[in-house]
Amino acid sequence: MYQKILIPTDGSEFSNIAALAGVEFARQLHAEVMGIYVAPEYQYPIYVEIIPPSYPSEEDYMASMRTAGEVHLQTIRQAAEAAGLKFTGVIEFADATAKTIAHAAKQNQCDLIFMGSHGRGGWGQLLLGSVTSKVLSLCKIPVLVYRVEETASSGQAA
Repeated sequence: MYQKILIPTDGSEFSNIAALAGVEFARQLHAEVMGIYVAPEYQYPIYVEIIPPSYPSEEDYMASMRTAGEVHLQTIRQAAEAAGLKFTGVIEFADATAKTIAHAAKQNQCDLIFMGSHGRGGWGQLLLGSVTSKVLSLCKIPVLVYRVEETASSGQAA
């Protein structure tokens, strides 16, 4: 059915829960897993003539975001390896997260995107997270949206 599944993550609790569900789904299908972390592009400080010394350089920022991406992808990598699945991880830099996810799916011949209904934005969104909504509207391949249930008493993901 599906042979290569793209699982985006932003490292949030909700995203990690959805990612682990995605790996389990892939395990049941014996599908390859590709994880993606999209980091925001470096932003130069505006309205200043000199960059403050405490402001990270572009190189420092890129290195820091690559490290963060590897940490976030590690959850998916470990689950995929434990399930005996082939895993590929990719870190992209872009301000258009949804477009980057859709493009990565196409470029890497993924035949399904498995993503959470909410990520870093959490439950503040009414129906679907903004990135999820945009991915749904941009993709020509199936997108499986995993809704993480929230426990009524604690407000925590279950």
